[in-house]
Amino acid sequence: MNASRRAPWPWPWLVLGLVVWLGLWLLADAALAGEARPLADDPALEVRVARLAEELRCLVCQNQTIADSHAGLALDLKNQIREQLRAGQADQQVRDYMVERFGDFVLYRPPLKGSTVLLWVGPFVLLLAGGWALRRALQRHRAAVAGLPDDAARCAQAAALLRRDT
Repeated sequence: MNASRRAPWPWPWLVLGLVVWLGLWLLADAALAGEARPLADDPALEVRVARLAEELRCLVCQNQTIADSHAGLALDLKNQIREQLRAGQADQQVRDYMVERFGDFVLYRPPLKGSTVLLWVGPFVLLLAGGWALRRALQRHRAAVAGLPDDAARCAQAAALLRRDT
Protein backbone atom coordinates (compact mmCIF):
# COMPACT_ATOMS: atom_id res chain seq x y z
CA MET A 1 0.00 0.00 0.00
CA ASN A 2 1.08 3.49 -0.77
CA ALA A 3 1.29 5.51 2.45
CA SER A 4 1.76 8.83 0.64
CA ARG A 5 -1.65 8.64 -0.93
CA ARG A 6 -3.95 11.34 0.51
CA ALA A 7 -7.64 11.27 0.99
CA PRO A 8 -9.51 13.26 -1.73
CA TRP A 9 -10.51 16.81 -0.92
CA PRO A 10 -14.17 17.31 -0.20
CA TRP A 11 -14.53 20.03 -2.93
CA PRO A 12 -17.53 18.52 -4.68
CA TRP A 13 -19.42 18.27 -1.39
CA LEU A 14 -18.50 21.82 -0.36
CA VAL A 15 -19.62 23.23 -3.72
CA LEU A 16 -22.85 21.24 -3.60
CA GLY A 17 -23.53 22.41 -0.05
CA LEU A 18 -22.85 26.05 -1.02
CA VAL A 19 -25.19 25.82 -4.02
CA VAL A 20 -27.96 24.27 -1.91
CA TRP A 21 -27.52 26.90 0.82
CA LEU A 22 -27.57 29.75 -1.73
CA GLY A 23 -30.67 28.32 -3.41
CA LEU A 24 -32.53 28.02 -0.11
CA TRP A 25 -31.52 31.55 0.85
CA LEU A 26 -32.84 32.96 -2.45
CA LEU A 27 -36.09 31.01 -2.13
CA ALA A 28 -36.60 32.25 1.42
CA ASP A 29 -35.88 35.82 0.35
CA ALA A 30 -38.37 35.58 -2.50
CA ALA A 31 -40.99 34.01 -0.23
CA LEU A 32 -40.66 36.81 2.33
CA ALA A 33 -40.81 39.59 -0.27
CA GLY A 34 -44.23 41.10 -0.57
CA GLU A 35 -45.86 43.17 -3.23
CA ALA A 36 -44.68 46.76 -3.30
CA ARG A 37 -47.33 48.86 -1.68
CA PRO A 38 -48.04 52.32 -3.03
CA LEU A 39 -46.80 55.30 -1.06
CA ALA A 40 -50.34 56.49 -0.52
CA ASP A 41 -53.32 54.47 0.57
CA ASP A 42 -55.29 56.08 -2.25
CA PRO A 43 -54.24 54.77 -5.71
CA ALA A 44 -56.01 57.70 -7.40
CA LEU A 45 -53.81 60.08 -5.43
CA GLU A 46 -50.71 58.21 -6.59
CA VAL A 47 -51.85 58.52 -10.21
CA ARG A 48 -52.20 62.29 -9.77
CA VAL A 49 -48.80 62.50 -8.09
CA ALA A 50 -47.19 60.53 -10.91
CA ARG A 51 -48.86 62.68 -13.57
CA LEU A 52 -47.69 65.91 -11.92
CA ALA A 53 -44.20 64.49 -11.32
CA GLU A 54 -43.94 63.83 -15.08
CA GLU A 55 -44.60 67.53 -15.77
CA LEU A 56 -41.96 68.92 -13.40
CA ARG A 57 -38.21 69.06 -14.00
CA CYS A 58 -35.72 67.74 -11.47
CA LEU A 59 -33.72 70.76 -10.38
CA VAL A 60 -30.68 68.60 -9.64
CA CYS A 61 -30.62 66.48 -12.80
CA GLN A 62 -32.19 69.14 -15.09
CA ASN A 63 -32.73 66.71 -17.96
CA GLN A 64 -35.12 64.40 -16.11
CA THR A 65 -38.54 64.76 -14.66
CA ILE A 66 -38.88 64.36 -10.91
CA ALA A 67 -40.75 61.13 -11.62
CA ASP A 68 -37.63 59.68 -13.30
CA SER A 69 -35.07 61.12 -10.90
CA HIS A 70 -33.78 59.44 -7.77
CA ALA A 71 -32.17 62.60 -6.39
CA GLY A 72 -33.08 63.53 -2.84
CA LEU A 73 -34.63 66.82 -3.91
CA ALA A 74 -36.82 65.04 -6.47
CA LEU A 75 -38.07 62.65 -3.79
CA ASP A 76 -38.79 65.60 -1.51
CA LEU A 77 -40.71 67.38 -4.27
CA LYS A 78 -42.77 64.25 -4.97
CA ASN A 79 -43.61 64.02 -1.28
CA GLN A 80 -44.52 67.70 -1.24
CA ILE A 81 -46.82 67.18 -4.25
CA ARG A 82 -48.42 64.22 -2.49
CA GLU A 83 -49.03 66.26 0.67
CA GLN A 84 -50.52 69.20 -1.23
CA LEU A 85 -52.84 66.93 -3.20
CA ARG A 86 -53.81 65.11 -0.03
CA ALA A 87 -54.65 68.52 1.49
CA GLY A 88 -57.17 69.04 -1.31
CA GLN A 89 -55.33 71.34 -3.70
CA ALA A 90 -55.98 71.06 -7.43
CA ASP A 91 -53.25 70.00 -9.87
CA GLN A 92 -52.97 73.54 -11.25
CA GLN A 93 -52.56 74.96 -7.74
CA VAL A 94 -49.65 72.58 -7.12
CA ARG A 95 -48.08 73.56 -10.48
CA ASP A 96 -48.51 77.25 -9.64
CA TYR A 97 -46.90 76.71 -6.23
CA MET A 98 -43.88 75.01 -7.81
CA VAL A 99 -43.52 77.78 -10.43
CA GLU A 100 -43.82 80.44 -7.74
CA ARG A 101 -41.13 78.73 -5.70
CA PHE A 102 -38.69 77.64 -8.44
CA GLY A 103 -39.65 79.64 -11.54
CA ASP A 104 -40.74 78.48 -15.00
CA PHE A 105 -37.62 76.34 -15.24
CA VAL A 106 -39.27 73.71 -13.03
CA LEU A 107 -41.90 73.06 -15.72
CA TYR A 108 -40.79 70.46 -18.24
CA ARG A 109 -42.90 72.27 -20.87
CA PRO A 110 -42.68 75.97 -19.97
CA PRO A 111 -45.43 78.28 -21.24
CA LEU A 112 -44.83 80.66 -24.13
CA LYS A 113 -44.34 84.11 -22.66
CA GLY A 114 -41.82 86.93 -22.77
CA SER A 115 -39.28 85.30 -20.48
CA THR A 116 -39.43 81.91 -22.22
CA VAL A 117 -39.77 82.96 -25.86
CA LEU A 118 -36.09 82.17 -26.47
CA LEU A 119 -36.69 78.57 -25.36
CA TRP A 120 -39.41 78.17 -27.96
CA VAL A 121 -38.00 80.23 -30.85
CA GLY A 122 -34.28 79.61 -30.26
CA PRO A 123 -34.05 76.14 -31.85
CA PHE A 124 -35.73 77.37 -35.05
CA VAL A 125 -33.45 80.41 -35.22
CA LEU A 126 -30.40 78.16 -34.80
CA LEU A 127 -31.71 75.81 -37.50
CA LEU A 128 -32.19 78.70 -39.94
CA ALA A 129 -28.76 80.15 -39.12
CA GLY A 130 -27.15 76.73 -39.65
CA GLY A 131 -28.93 76.33 -43.01
CA TRP A 132 -27.82 79.79 -44.09
CA ALA A 133 -24.19 79.08 -43.07
CA LEU A 134 -24.24 75.76 -44.94
CA ARG A 135 -25.60 77.44 -48.08
CA ARG A 136 -22.88 80.13 -47.92
CA ALA A 137 -20.16 77.51 -47.45
CA LEU A 138 -21.43 75.50 -50.44
CA GLN A 139 -21.56 78.64 -52.62
CA ARG A 140 -17.98 79.55 -51.70
CA HIS A 141 -16.84 75.99 -52.39
CA ARG A 142 -18.52 75.98 -55.81
CA ALA A 143 -16.95 79.34 -56.66
CA ALA A 144 -13.51 78.08 -55.62
CA VAL A 145 -13.89 74.90 -57.66
CA ALA A 146 -15.14 76.84 -60.71
CA GLY A 147 -12.02 79.04 -60.61
CA LEU A 148 -9.68 76.05 -60.89
CA PRO A 149 -8.54 74.88 -64.32
CA ASP A 150 -10.08 71.65 -65.49
CA ASP A 151 -8.11 68.40 -65.52
CA ALA A 152 -7.43 68.42 -69.29
CA ALA A 153 -5.79 71.84 -69.10
CA ARG A 154 -3.71 70.82 -66.10
CA CYS A 155 -2.56 67.63 -67.84
CA ALA A 156 -1.53 69.64 -70.88
CA GLN A 157 0.45 72.04 -68.67
CA ALA A 158 2.19 69.15 -66.94
CA ALA A 159 3.06 67.48 -70.26
CA ALA A 160 4.49 70.75 -71.60
CA LEU A 161 6.63 71.15 -68.49
CA LEU A 162 7.91 67.59 -68.81
CA ARG A 163 8.80 68.05 -72.50
CA ARG A 164 10.63 71.28 -71.76
CA ASP A 165 12.74 69.70 -68.99
CA THR A 166 13.90 66.79 -71.13
